[in-house]
Amino acid sequence: MLPAPLRGIVTPLITPLLKKGGIDSESLARLVEHTIAGGIHGLFLLGTTGEGPAMSRALRVAMVEQTCKLVRERVPVLVGITDTSYDEALIMARTAAEAGASAVVSAGPLYYQVSQKLLLQYFKRLAAESPLPLVLYNMPSCTQVRIPSGTVLRAAEERNIAGMKDSSGDMAYFHQLLRGLQKRPEFTLLVGPEELMAESVLMGAHGGVNGGSNLWPRLYTTLYEAARSGNLAVVARLQPVVVEACGRLFDAGSYGEHYLEGLKYAAHLLGLCSPAVSMPYGQLSDSGKREIEQVVAEIGEKARAVEAKITTHM
Repeated sequence: MLPAPLRGIVTPLITPLLKKGGIDSESLARLVEHTIAGGIHGLFLLGTTGEGPAMSRALRVAMVEQTCKLVRERVPVLVGITDTSYDEALIMARTAAEAGASAVVSAGPLYYQVSQKLLLQYFKRLAAESPLPLVLYNMPSCTQVRIPSGTVLRAAEERNIAGMKDSSGDMAYFHQLLRGLQKRPEFTLLVGPEELMAESVLMGAHGGVNGGSNLWPRLYTTLYEAARSGNLAVVARLQPVVVEACGRLFDAGSYGEHYLEGLKYAAHLLGLCSPAVSMPYGQLSDSGKREIEQVVAEIGEKARAVEAKITTHM
């Protein structure tokens, strides 16, 4: 079951791939244990960071089934079901339920531009037919469709719509949601951009879905706990490390290189998985690799130093 609300750091789990295709099961087991040991509060599969839209149904099904088996209900598992086809989205929702997941996540239909009226109808129908609670996903940079606060608030009235992940980076919009959802305290509200996670939690959000927690989960969970408890001294120490980590990690490489290539190469350097990425993406350039190597070394050292200092003074 999905906690109401779900609080904390939900890791948008990397999908570890074999170079010749297929899920790298050994690496998946390492990633699951690494993140859970770091204190994360949930896993989100097949989102942007999980490369869900670039994968075949067979590969997505394998990722869901294997991950749920490895997790063993220790933390909630959320499964991305965003698709161009409603029927395919519903099939993945049923697959997720059969595998033991806790909720499904949808950004709505891809490719076609839809009005807010049609988008709301889509979410209502999907929630009514899904065997698992539905979490909305506001990702306008990828979908080219924004979910306005009014649409979210109307959707939140539906029994099986349990929350939202907002990756817009628009804090004014986020505050509109916080105000509008005051009468729905059980509705989960999570933020995507990691540099905004602590600020959002301090303002009343329930947590973050942050890609960097694949690499340094304890850094992110410690920052979240500090923000939730209002420990501004700890927030002040950790926030600059997270901001630097996401800024350097996601912007590394030359023009045309994608953040997924950098994130997976960083995971490779930490011994978590291979750097293989779904098409159309590939390998980082040599200069990009050198940048990521420097980021992993420097951020890892800073994270360890700050965490050790905080632990010593607790």
